Amino acid sequence: MSKLLSILVAALFATVSAASFAADAPKKEEKKAEKAEKVEKKEEKKAEKKDAKK
Repeated sequence: MSKLLSILVAALFATVSAASFAADAPKKEEKKAEKAEKVEKKEEKKAEKKDAKK
């Protein structure tokens, strides 16, 4: 009985660990995409200000 419990606990741990690793990757990509969008918006604003001064 204790072997079965050990196997179940190990399987649960492996499942939770795999799910957490799988969930991390998209978050990093989303953050990079958000940062890239912010940089693009800042560059556009700078370009608009330069055009307005001319």
